Amino acid sequence: MLFDKYTLNKTELRNRIVMAPMTRNMSPGGVPTQDVIDYYERRARAKVGLIITEGIEVSHDASSAYPNVPRLDSDSSKDAWKALVNGIKANDGAVIGQLWHCGGFRKPGMGPNPKVPGHTASGLTRPGKNVAHAMTVKDINETINAYAEDARTCEEIGFDGIEIHGAHGYLIDNFLWEGTNHRIDDYGGSIEKRAKFASEIVKAIRANVSKDFIVGFRFSQWKQQDYTARLARDAIELTRMLSGPIDSGLDYLHSSMRRYWESEFDENNNNLAYWTKKISKLPTISVGSVGLDSDFTDMTAPAEVSGIERVIEDISVRKYDLVAVGRALLADHEWVLKMQEGRLNEIKPYTSNTLKEFY
Repeated sequence: MLFDKYTLNKTELRNRIVMAPMTRNMSPGGVPTQDVIDYYERRARAKVGLIITEGIEVSHDASSAYPNVPRLDSDSSKDAWKALVNGIKANDGAVIGQLWHCGGFRKPGMGPNPKVPGHTASGLTRPGKNVAHAMTVKDINETINAYAEDARTCEEIGFDGIEIHGAHGYLIDNFLWEGTNHRIDDYGGSIEKRAKFASEIVKAIRANVSKDFIVGFRFSQWKQQDYTARLARDAIELTRMLSGPIDSGLDYLHSSMRRYWESEFDENNNNLAYWTKKISKLPTISVGSVGLDSDFTDMTAPAEVSGIERVIEDISVRKYDLVAVGRALLADHEWVLKMQEGRLNEIKPYTSNTLKEFY
């Protein structure tokens, strides 16, 4: 089933393998270069089912935290994205743009407006560390509008959909996590209220794009600041957290894990993607060190190739629907073809050099 076609909303994918979003920091001025365009096109030509782009900073003054990350707020960047999307489509691929707001990871002096501080739910970047700007309701509304406008821009460019980055400690996750959201208004308190910001982003995007345009949401339990962090301690809390975003109009959920083979809750031996699909009844993407012999701890650490038998088994019994591949596909753009044809000995292993060059 892994190499069978799959329909997401109205978009037909040629298989169930997704290229995970991976930041490359190679778009100076927020504009993807020809190298970036070619990098994605190679993977489409090599039969990746769905490409989710690296994070695209939303068009908001506080969204940036890292250099040379792509954006959408200039004619040059839009033209580059059109060329990139066209290159993927010319090779029968499908592509979703990931919209990203870095929140409290922003440091003083970052563009596009160096005077703007990092934004978080309550000023906290991690529990006990209050060094950011606590967002006002006005800030929240402006940010929601930025997501909605950028989603519409993505549809105009030709993307098949967008994914909202709500994971890994960035802005939306900062609202979801009780360790960093201490608000006492409608955006804080219970797990449902902490999810209100995410729900309103989904709702605003859904109202601003066509019904066939895919809207997805990526979330995680773990944070860059705390690998052991948990948004939901059990399936009941996960249901309460996801219900708002789901009801607001999502087409799929993307459950980010460091190790996809690990169980999430005590009830049984299934991972977060299994629980997400069981709760949501939506198409669900699983991800977390797929195709590698080591788990995610450090992007610079090397990793050898391993099989994907567990993924094939999980998808065959419908524990989840799609699987995202990150570092393995970063190292070898033909990873899908080589896996399908059983040529594991030909797959290039992941090394730290993979981050420095385009393959």
